Amino acid sequence: MARFRLCYFEYFYNYISLVIDQYKTIAKSSEGYYKEKGSKFTGYAIPVFSEEEFREHLARIKREVPDSGHYCYGLRIGADNKLYRYSDDGEPSNSAGKPIFGQIQSYELTNIMIVVTRYFGGTKLGVGGLITAYRAAAKEALDNAKIINRTVDNFYQIEFGYEIMSEVMNFVKKHNLEVTSQVLEEKGTIQFRIRQSESDNLIEQLENIEGLKVEFLKTI
Repeated sequence: MARFRLCYFEYFYNYISLVIDQYKTIAKSSEGYYKEKGSKFTGYAIPVFSEEEFREHLARIKREVPDSGHYCYGLRIGADNKLYRYSDDGEPSNSAGKPIFGQIQSYELTNIMIVVTRYFGGTKLGVGGLITAYRAAAKEALDNAKIINRTVDNFYQIEFGYEIMSEVMNFVKKHNLEVTSQVLEEKGTIQFRIRQSESDNLIEQLENIEGLKVEFLKTI
């Protein structure tokens, strides 16, 4: 019985690890539009991988659309969906940010931000009208986007001398590593990404190469 419980929990752990090792997001930025009683709402859906990226994109949209009265948004980052937030940016409580974020949830997306700007047309829409408008602009931005599946990847950098360059390059080729940048001169530097669930075994093999320095960079 004890062995059965052990196998069950091991299976459950492996299953959970597999689930959070991949996620859905958008391939690139897209826009959506909604008009109501003269007011114009524009949704900007953007893939992001950090809060810093989010702040940079939000600041850029504010510069590019300076006549908007509000910059409402929803945001979710990470395959575990734990980092999220939304903002009404001066609109009535829960009339903008929550409907925008609701679309991110509805499409089961992460590593994404949606900002909806509003040009006021002179007629108030009421809370119900605002909820409809912000939700619609966010939804159209997602409908116009290409939704893709991505894996959670670890990024590493390796440094090595000329004397082991051939061995390292053969390793990179054999394991079909996705190289993101490389400099091959008297000394070599290669940055690459690998699926998180596969990284422990590969990094252990790399660390067995004498004279090779391995550095973890980030997880996305």
